[in-house]
Amino acid sequence: MLVALYVPGDRPERFAKAFATGADQVILDLEDAVAPGHKELGRHAVAELLAGSVPGRVAVRPNGAGSPWHEADLAMLAQARSRPALRLPKVEGPDDVDRVLERLGDSSGEPWELTCLLESALGVERAYAVASHPAVSGIALGEADLRAELGVTAEVALDWLRVRSVVAARAAGLSAPAMAVHPHLDDDEGLRASCRHGAALGLRGRAAIHPRQVPVIREAFTPTAEEVADARQVVQALAGAAGAVRLPDGRMVDAAMGAEARAVLALAG
Repeated sequence: MLVALYVPGDRPERFAKAFATGADQVILDLEDAVAPGHKELGRHAVAELLAGSVPGRVAVRPNGAGSPWHEADLAMLAQARSRPALRLPKVEGPDDVDRVLERLGDSSGEPWELTCLLESALGVERAYAVASHPAVSGIALGEADLRAELGVTAEVALDWLRVRSVVAARAAGLSAPAMAVHPHLDDDEGLRASCRHGAALGLRGRAAIHPRQVPVIREAFTPTAEEVADARQVVQALAGAAGAVRLPDGRMVDAAMGAEARAVLALAG
């Protein structure tokens, strides 16, 4: 499970507060959260943070290829003292990853941690090709861009895209993707319900756009006490069993259900 928090790159006064929220990862955003007139300011602020000792796990979302700020963002990252994880926007194929790596000019031998954001129909169609690139450590959907390009509003259409990303990631041997952001800041119950729905689709974790969302996301993706108790029962019943086992409530469970139960216990921590 990954709980990440986006912070505008041009708001350095918020950086320390973001690291103090308990998010697993703080994403310094140079793309959507920064207005065109503040791009250089944001880049300098992020560069200053990366020049020192970073207080927690940090990622940077640079501006995408084709934008006027893409090359300068990558040049800054290539020179940074602290190497952040990268969230690459609008990736549409493995060639996009190769181009970024070429611009970064990696000479240290230390691999970059790359999460590719699939934000177009073509990116979704090539999800497995992107996920199976040897330099890619994760994929995720950019749902706002996908909604706009595809013209979809029905939740069932978004669920299909979400499951598609889960299948591509798992087929490539990667962890399940985290969900896209929930844009409604004053809707904790809607956020919680959306996270539980995403968890049922196989997604694990979510990105937040405000600190108040971080504990809600973590709680929603953490299995309930009832789910943990049920998982323990399944694991205990299958311990040492040669095949399927019948539980006291009449359910038949087998090795596959045992693996699912162990995953629940692992999420519970």
